[in-house]
Amino acid sequence: MSARKTLKSLRGPSEEKNSYATPALEKGLDVIELLAHRSGGLTKSEISRELNRTVSEIFRMLLCLERRGYIAQTEGERYALTLKLFKLVQEHPPTERLIAEALPVMHQLAQETLQSCHMGIIDGAQVTILAQVNAPSSTGFYVKLGSSVELMEATTGYVILAHQDDEHRARTLAEWKRLTGEEVPADLAAHLARVKRQGYESRPSYKVRGVTNISYPIFDERGSAIGALTVPFIQHIDASASAAEVSTSLKKAAAEISAAIGGKTPGKPKGDRPSAK
Repeated sequence: MSARKTLKSLRGPSEEKNSYATPALEKGLDVIELLAHRSGGLTKSEISRELNRTVSEIFRMLLCLERRGYIAQTEGERYALTLKLFKLVQEHPPTERLIAEALPVMHQLAQETLQSCHMGIIDGAQVTILAQVNAPSSTGFYVKLGSSVELMEATTGYVILAHQDDEHRARTLAEWKRLTGEEVPADLAAHLARVKRQGYESRPSYKVRGVTNISYPIFDERGSAIGALTVPFIQHIDASASAAEVSTSLKKAAAEISAAIGGKTPGKPKGDRPSAK
């Protein structure tokens, strides 16, 4: 799929209709969205060609975005995104609080289980990793902080979807369909119902053999999932914690994070924090 088609698919009908209401802003956002799909970066002329803009138009946008720290030049005069957008997301007050409350709990979980853990949220058609803690051991497996994975290929994503309220889930899936141009899997409803009945999901990784992803939801004040805490479990030969024991610790940790941000775990009174041991 060409970059032009990719960018067009990221816009809804109303966005297409008003695409020239603010031309300068539109051009800048086009550059950012294009570079988001090009991990190796692009040259000025390549960006110009992909966006069907003149080199002079693109040059002014690149100067502005580079000056503001959103892009940077790499080898071969190629432009690539910096981490500024990710840092802005982390500094957004609700996200900042979620990360601040989660990290101490995650560090304790990693120490207790000798496994790494990560916290993810749904962002458009993907799951983005907002926080991550390595296992306190010489060997382990972890998911990189700030990385993204397709929503329908992430245990974290399914756990969040299963525990969202109906209205929120419908909006999430509508956005996923808009961004990907695909239909939801035929068995999605049954899958989500099963995850919700269990209260969590434990299944082999969609991406890596030998890893079992165990994931529990993190709830907001309405009792709707806003994220999920996940352990990519690997079986150590001399491990003291089994998958079942890790799952128990993970459930407690996710509930602690929910309570810390004022969340309401369905079936529990709001503010009923798990007892510390």
